[in-house]
Amino acid sequence: MGEKTQLVWLKRDLRLHDHAPLVRAARTGPVVVLYVYEPDQLQAPTHDPSHLEFVNESLKELENGLAERGARLTVVSGTVPDVFDRLRREIGFEAIWSHEETGHARSYARDRRVKAWCRDQGVRWFEIPQTGVVRPLRRREGWAAQWRQRMAQAIEPPPARLVDALDRPLSWATGVLGPTELGLPHTRKSAAQPGGETLARDTLDGFLAGRSVSYQKDMSSPLAGADACSRLSAHLAYGNISLREVFQRSTMRRDELKELRSSGEEIPATWLPSLASFEKRLRWHCHFMQKLEDEPEIEVRNMARTCDGLREEDWREDFFEAWAAGQTGYPMVDACMRSLHATGWVNFRMRAMLVSFASYHLWLHWPRVAEHLARMFVDFEPGIHYSQVQMQSGTTGINAVRIYSPTKQVLDQDPEGTFLKRWIPELESVPREFIAEPYRMPPLEAASAGFRIGRDYPAPIVDHLTAVRAARQRIAALRKTEPARRERESVYRKHGSRRRPRPRRRTPAS
Repeated sequence: MGEKTQLVWLKRDLRLHDHAPLVRAARTGPVVVLYVYEPDQLQAPTHDPSHLEFVNESLKELENGLAERGARLTVVSGTVPDVFDRLRREIGFEAIWSHEETGHARSYARDRRVKAWCRDQGVRWFEIPQTGVVRPLRRREGWAAQWRQRMAQAIEPPPARLVDALDRPLSWATGVLGPTELGLPHTRKSAAQPGGETLARDTLDGFLAGRSVSYQKDMSSPLAGADACSRLSAHLAYGNISLREVFQRSTMRRDELKELRSSGEEIPATWLPSLASFEKRLRWHCHFMQKLEDEPEIEVRNMARTCDGLREEDWREDFFEAWAAGQTGYPMVDACMRSLHATGWVNFRMRAMLVSFASYHLWLHWPRVAEHLARMFVDFEPGIHYSQVQMQSGTTGINAVRIYSPTKQVLDQDPEGTFLKRWIPELESVPREFIAEPYRMPPLEAASAGFRIGRDYPAPIVDHLTAVRAARQRIAALRKTEPARRERESVYRKHGSRRRPRPRRRTPAS
């Protein structure tokens, strides 16, 4: 213990492989590897016990991996930087090593306090990028090239041996704590995806080995997508695996498949385009996170300020509660929400539909919608979350408005009603031809099936055509105004993608 001790501060980077702060700290001196349960973060309105469960599963594996290399994982509960202050008084340390984090307002404020504390204490803090998010980003032009450079950097293997700066555990170390010990309820998600670096790597292996064959075709299906999608989102959100490793492994797999095909082996025609599509979405992952990094205020206010007042005064608590409970009378909306309650995951298209329905059919202002979904998603990633919710709710000012028809989504993605009946058992007796709109069943047929709207399943909370027509008119009227047109240009300069043409002004239903 002493001046050369290096503090490795873990946040959303719970792994050993490709962990630059750990590697560089270990090269500099003996290490203390620290994770802090922060009450302010655990009590955030976006936090859910399923997030804690995922973190704890990751910490337990990390604890074993560090022990094999001669170090311990120190877990404490407290406020950062107060924890750092106490730790420095007791053992002393020369520097703090961590990854950069693009988080919500509470983590952003916490990091600013840490920066001030380091300055006051004369402690160096090394923050190392782990995604393609660039800090600070002066201009959007050239961002994609910087992303590619980041993704091309060498993967850093974990240190074979670590020198532990602690000769005994801290007296105030807590070890891994469950929800009861932290004053939280237990998770209600009975089928949530578990965490840990081994599972992350196994998940990637399985995706590249075969599940990715139908990725491009099946990722939009709430049923097939559960297997065809990579299922790496939670592992990336909590850093069980690095984005760089995922990208490099995917491009290597594509090269392998090309070689196999050139040697005469038959390769499914969908495989190479699917992996290319997946890699494109890895870039989008950082593209959306960059928006929150550049403008943290979009967590709480409209990206396009001309949208202020668009929905705030029209809030309907009964609409929100029905939507959040999966009781809107629109089967695809309700099945997706109920699936989230149990698993914490649904595919991207269905997430977009949930936000679209809340925003356009129910005309709900997005912040509480975003807050609820953050708790629902085990893979909650703030940078992606707020950018996507605003995009799907039409408050960015630059993205085409996309209004999903829940009925059409059933016909396109689940015409047999398999997904719907899995999560809405009340519809089990409803024939296939009425599964998308059970309220249209003729009375005699409904009676024969023992099914009644209003008793077994709700009537539609709003009329689709009426609600969509009103939403289109209001959005179109706003976007035609001169202030909205002027702001569109400024928002695009700050946040717009430079890899494709500017979006057209349209309001399709899909």
